[in-house]
Amino acid sequence: MKSLLLIVLLFASMPILHAQIPGGFSKSSASDEEVLSAAKFAVSKHDAKLTLQSIEEAEAQVVAGMNYKLKLTTSDGRKAAVVVWRKLDGGHELTSWEWLSSKTTQSGLLKSEFVFDPNPVPSCHATTIVETKTRTLVTAWFAGTAEGKPDVCIWSSRSADGAWTAPVKVAEGTPHPCWNPVLLQPKEGPLMLFYKVGPSPSTWWGMLKTSTDNGKTWSEAVKLPDGILGPIKNKPVQLADGTILCPTSTETNTKPSAWRLHFEMSKDLGKTWTTAKPSSDGDPAVDAIQPSILFLGGDKLMALGRSKNKRLFSVTSDNNGETWGTMSLTALPNPNSGTDAVTLKDGRHLLIYNHTERGRSPLNLALSTDGKTWSAALVLEDEPKMEFSYPAIIQTNDGLVHITYTWKRQLVKHAVIDPAKLTTKPIVNGQWP
Repeated sequence: MKSLLLIVLLFASMPILHAQIPGGFSKSSASDEEVLSAAKFAVSKHDAKLTLQSIEEAEAQVVAGMNYKLKLTTSDGRKAAVVVWRKLDGGHELTSWEWLSSKTTQSGLLKSEFVFDPNPVPSCHATTIVETKTRTLVTAWFAGTAEGKPDVCIWSSRSADGAWTAPVKVAEGTPHPCWNPVLLQPKEGPLMLFYKVGPSPSTWWGMLKTSTDNGKTWSEAVKLPDGILGPIKNKPVQLADGTILCPTSTETNTKPSAWRLHFEMSKDLGKTWTTAKPSSDGDPAVDAIQPSILFLGGDKLMALGRSKNKRLFSVTSDNNGETWGTMSLTALPNPNSGTDAVTLKDGRHLLIYNHTERGRSPLNLALSTDGKTWSAALVLEDEPKMEFSYPAIIQTNDGLVHITYTWKRQLVKHAVIDPAKLTTKPIVNGQWP
């Protein structure tokens, strides 16, 4: 009788399994409490310095207890395939661990984490990140039912004592959706939050809020002057004379939509503006939006980013953005998805983007010394048919690099990089090594 009771209790405590797959394992939910418990045990047992970040796949096999076969991601961003045995007495034993991404390929990656989980709303996209004058990290994104829906607002979180605060809504566009927030901390003046409001990218307009307490509270929204959109996706840069240079672009409502770059400049923290465009002598077939700005030395700048042409575009200025040359396509692939880039304090450049012509996975980090020749540094995400997109990248005062990006349109992810520890391989003819 006791044996029968033990068997009944065992089966009652098992997670609900789905159709059996080869090997005696059945699919199990990654959110099941026993699965989560097994995964956390595996990570801490393998390396007490690591924590569980996420579970990508889970399978269960009934034995004298339960075997769990898991694919998981650890707090340093690496992926592993593990098997954990949950014994009849409720204890666990780690029976196998295999890294799916090695330390060598992920050198320089210090942390990878979710800014929030779960999401208070169904969908999110288009992240931005900044370091304030008090060294506080602030990130923002748009979120709601789905991109373009009237309930989409701007949300934000701050990093306080090493942990992200709960997401809060900081801007609304009712009855229209909000789009593409961009944060900027100028050398003087308050923290700035640019964003767009409107029915669509071809009809939206620019908005601006400011904060004097590092993103805790925000001013009333101010509409930017007619014809001024502000930075369209990626961060502005501030020149030596204090000028704010915003990389921006427009999309028409024609079919197909015409994409065109331009740059907006303000010498008085957004009170007045001037604009500049790339030369019209370039190839008119290059449809490009959402540039990022790099510093090439002296007064020379480079802008590069997203195009419809399956490759990243680039264009340069020899006079700090007053005028721009002709646009050209680089050898790096682009799947018609957002990118971002930053010039480091040592003069090197980092580019975060999807290194593919189709889809929005993988998400890659490349490094360059001149903005022209790029080397492979990291693969932050690589899950087929999933979306990891619209990244933002900055370097903070301590020299570390911070990246945020959209994770499957469900969450915002944050990665920390030590650029001094990156190991790279050349990208030849646009092929990731």
